[in-house]
Amino acid sequence: MKHQNLIILFLFLLWNTYQLNAQNKVAISIDDAPNTRIFQSDHYQSHFLNAIDSLELPVTVFINERLIYNRDSVNRNFALLNRWVSSKNTIVGNHTFSHPRYSAVGFEKFREDVLKGESIIRELTKNYKKKLEHFRFPYNDMGADSLQHVQMDSLLSSLNYRITPFTIESSDWMFNWVYEYYLRQKQYEKAKHIGELYVSKTIAYFHFYDSLSVEKYNRKVKQIYLCHDNSINRDYFIALVSELKALEYEFISLDEALEDEIYAQKNNYYRKWGISWLYRWMDSQKERVRWMKMEPDMKEIQNLYNNLNQKNKTY
Repeated sequence: MKHQNLIILFLFLLWNTYQLNAQNKVAISIDDAPNTRIFQSDHYQSHFLNAIDSLELPVTVFINERLIYNRDSVNRNFALLNRWVSSKNTIVGNHTFSHPRYSAVGFEKFREDVLKGESIIRELTKNYKKKLEHFRFPYNDMGADSLQHVQMDSLLSSLNYRITPFTIESSDWMFNWVYEYYLRQKQYEKAKHIGELYVSKTIAYFHFYDSLSVEKYNRKVKQIYLCHDNSINRDYFIALVSELKALEYEFISLDEALEDEIYAQKNNYYRKWGISWLYRWMDSQKERVRWMKMEPDMKEIQNLYNNLNQKNKTY
């Protein structure tokens, strides 16, 4: 009997070791596409999409159809949208038409924006024999309270949408703002520093959320990374992917990531802030705050962002 118990203990420890050292897996999701502003300034080239296609990475892209009309050359912008949808590497999701904050505009206006946001991509996905079944809230603002959450959950379910979570994000929007500021000022060395800082801090966030998942679930979960169609990813996405590959990350589709049983958990967070789902599944705000205090240090980019914003306002 004692011998059998030792064998069971050995197998248990072996299994845990396997889980902790299992290959990391991540699905890449991209919000706020197509970026027609960069498309126009880059002489109607999407270098970010070119990079994705060259790497042959599966990604999910969340579309704001309003962006097609934000710049001149609507026909070219439509062609860009068509290319995002038609790429063999993309799954397509609805990100509303105009990117409103749900908690601010309320249910009826947000409902209209959800429906308006699929008028083109619904037909395009059909043309390319793809499904349109993923939805992500702008700002990951799922509502101001539990009532708004329930209302929108019901609507999206009736439209056959699944709310798309994320587990990792590194505030690429803030890095991008500072990065573009330095590019406009022709301070290219400073811009380069911000691009490299973005990559290193993002890797730090991957390590952090992997450690969180190991402590919470005794294994590495299939992560979902949220980033945006912006300048810093145009220029540094390949470098980020290279770093992740060096850490033996496998890039998987969103659908494969969602097969992980963790995504079947109940959301316990009913505020408007767009936090990681690894926090949403926690039972208490006290536990969330404890983990948030251990996140990678972002003071450098936060201070730059705040100071440069303030500087802009004084002119």
